[in-house]
Amino acid sequence: MFKKKETKKPETPSEKFWSWIKTIFWAVVVVMIINGIAIASFVVPTGSMENTVMTGDFLFVNKFIYGPTTPQVVPFFNIPLPFYKFPAPKDPEKGDVIVFIFPGMREEVKSPVFQYYLKRCVATAGDTLQIKDNHLFINGKESTLPEHAVIDYSDYEDPSDKFRTFPVGMNYTRNNYGPIRIPKEGDVIKLTQENYREWATFIGREGHEIENTGTSILIDGKVITKYKVERNYCFGMGDNRDHSLDSRYWGFIPYENVVGTPMIVYWSWDTNLPLARLFDKFSTIRFDRFLNIIR
Repeated sequence: MFKKKETKKPETPSEKFWSWIKTIFWAVVVVMIINGIAIASFVVPTGSMENTVMTGDFLFVNKFIYGPTTPQVVPFFNIPLPFYKFPAPKDPEKGDVIVFIFPGMREEVKSPVFQYYLKRCVATAGDTLQIKDNHLFINGKESTLPEHAVIDYSDYEDPSDKFRTFPVGMNYTRNNYGPIRIPKEGDVIKLTQENYREWATFIGREGHEIENTGTSILIDGKVITKYKVERNYCFGMGDNRDHSLDSRYWGFIPYENVVGTPMIVYWSWDTNLPLARLFDKFSTIRFDRFLNIIR
């Protein structure tokens, strides 16, 4: 009359293991999808954007605004993946705080390490940028400083900057830089023996093999005298301008490298303290930073 209730058979250790593996797998898949399409987390590693954001701020990043992507890295392992970027609702604009894939140091065609950087977009494709005595000018007009920027107009000129700034051979410094045009898709660059080093890394980053034979310049094995720019770029600088390693040192940021804009601080503490000192670490929590909107 009464059906006997079946007792669930206990899982074997092997079944428990594979159940755990499947759970982890689907958790990683969900994280990758969300991280690629909508929202990601970013930890501020340096003080180059103080006081807009602080070292140790944890930020939510809107990744939809500049075009969602398929997953760019394997979560938790930071292993880069080939990715596709969908059409963007908008391009980066002057004044936007942006998170982007670091393009590499001054003479690196590709960075050996996959990293996200955080800077402010100060100029976009087609703009002319110049810094005169630490004053920033875009298209001949002095740029308005961000609300929380840290600028020292008495900052001394560092002669060694001439050997570190981008592009090679222009002898710019961080306080006196340019004028320089931010490359725009369709721009035509006249190439000569004199400006070869200035443009070699840039053209390499666009995916071409470039070579100087001493008498001719070859791109993908063909002799050329002009090069047509294939992508749009922007120029990023830190709000803490005197202590920022930015586009002045490693060059232009392709729009396709821009992955998002930070929205809000959701956590903030001293990231230099190891987790082994957890109680000390908790004492560094900056509650006044929580829910700060990034502008």
